[in-house]
Amino acid sequence: MSGFQQARVELGAQLRRLRETAGLSGKELAERLRWQPSKISRIENARQTATEDDVTGWARAVQAAPEVLEELIEQANGLFERQDSWRQRHRSGLAALQEDIRDLEARTTTFRVFEPGVVIGLLQTTEYARSIFTRIKRLYNAPDEIDAAIRVRMQRQEILYDQSKRFRFILPEAVLRYRLAPLDVMRGQLDRLLAVTALPNVEFGVVPFEAPLPSALLNGFWIYDQDHVAVPTRTRDLILRDPEDIAFYERAFEEFGEIAAFREDARLVIMRVLDDFARQSANQSPQLLD
Repeated sequence: MSGFQQARVELGAQLRRLRETAGLSGKELAERLRWQPSKISRIENARQTATEDDVTGWARAVQAAPEVLEELIEQANGLFERQDSWRQRHRSGLAALQEDIRDLEARTTTFRVFEPGVVIGLLQTTEYARSIFTRIKRLYNAPDEIDAAIRVRMQRQEILYDQSKRFRFILPEAVLRYRLAPLDVMRGQLDRLLAVTALPNVEFGVVPFEAPLPSALLNGFWIYDQDHVAVPTRTRDLILRDPEDIAFYERAFEEFGEIAAFREDARLVIMRVLDDFARQSANQSPQLLD
């Protein structure tokens, strides 16, 4: 068991003891916190990482002492700040990671996302997501929870229709063309992106091939409000909270935003790729399409 997972197990066990000492069932605690009962179970059984907000609400609901709350917050923040390898984190399960991300997104108002390698998870279709998770499972030897992970990822996408939140997504045109899924799946994914461009609280941008790049497309990053930046690499998921780091990625995002195509221009780029896929489909025999 990784150090990250062991720390999550210990925090879950401590929270369970607090609940039981207060004489509450998981369902009763969930009602007090206005959570789904399944979240109580996931946290207690170390299948989801409790955040500072989670443990604060939990401690208050069970009337824990102030010093206990302080200790819980320290543990939760320690988990959040850890930079364990992706291989270790994926061993806790693909679905559990999606649950962690969903909770973080629920606390965020403004999202700014640049992704140079794959369609952003909040915008993926079911079949495109299946293709991505299949590759992640192979690469990190993650538990075989692909269906569960897809289900949570699709649930995460409901946040796009929350008009209190704002989303700014930027992808390079190359991402639309990368064959990370069969051709028919890629076409369905691009249709999904066309629909996303019509959402009033979503700005979806595509950096066309012909646009002059302000810098090399080295890695993706997610800016959550002005609180922190998540920078996933192949081996570590970096969480950056330093104001200078946040400001750096904000500038990088704005630079890509200046050269990206939005709204009708973005739709034209997507349609151009769809046309190319249609020609490829017409020129290939059916058995080669996947």
